[in-house]
Amino acid sequence: MEQAQPRAGMIYWIITVVGLLWNAFGCVDYVMTETHNAAYLAQLPADQLAYVYGLPAWVHGAWAIGVWFSLLGSILMLVRSRWAVPAFGLSLLGLAASMVYQVSTGMPASMTMPAMIGIQVAIWVVLIFLIWYTRRCREQGILR
Repeated sequence: MEQAQPRAGMIYWIITVVGLLWNAFGCVDYVMTETHNAAYLAQLPADQLAYVYGLPAWVHGAWAIGVWFSLLGSILMLVRSRWAVPAFGLSLLGLAASMVYQVSTGMPASMTMPAMIGIQVAIWVVLIFLIWYTRRCREQGILR
């Protein structure tokens, strides 16, 4: 007889849906930036636009890995798949690679303002939390 899988409680579903929305915004930001959507990018200072447009292709690739694997991780959480853990892990690699480039080459002054730094910190905190949480859920048998 097969053992019943533990129930995913309300907190699990709240974290999953909030994570999905958070990661979906990251993907929207990526698509709008990569497609040079003028209305969306109008909010950015010229130095930020020049910086983003001047990023090497591998940094754009790392960014893509970061956002799309985070979204995939959230979708995998929705279906309670254990593969959410490695998806978030790959996302962390993409985030780390793009951040190493940004720190090593220097960012425009408008990107080092406290609000921008706060956003970068929030991205790291949320992703590390999602990795920790999905690992915990996998260990508890909530993720199949």
